[in-house]
Amino acid sequence: MNKKLTKEEIEKLSKLKLDFDNLIQQLGNIEIQIMNLELSKEELKMKLQEIKKEEISLGKELEDKYGNGTISLEAGEFSPTS
Repeated sequence: MNKKLTKEEIEKLSKLKLDFDNLIQQLGNIEIQIMNLELSKEELKMKLQEIKKEEISLGKELEDKYGNGTISLEAGEFSPTS
């Protein structure tokens, strides 16, 4: 024989289910945010590699033009090393 749940028991179970569903949705949203952040991180890593390649290329170009030395960006000057 089936027994009826009380209104209070049904409300408690309904609230637990709703809370559970909300948590699952929040976790899903967080996972999507994590995925987006990981994609952004990879894109930034690729851009950093491109900048490093440009830096090496420019360094080689300037070294070929001016020789070994240091550059002062503030003064816009090259100082050769002896």
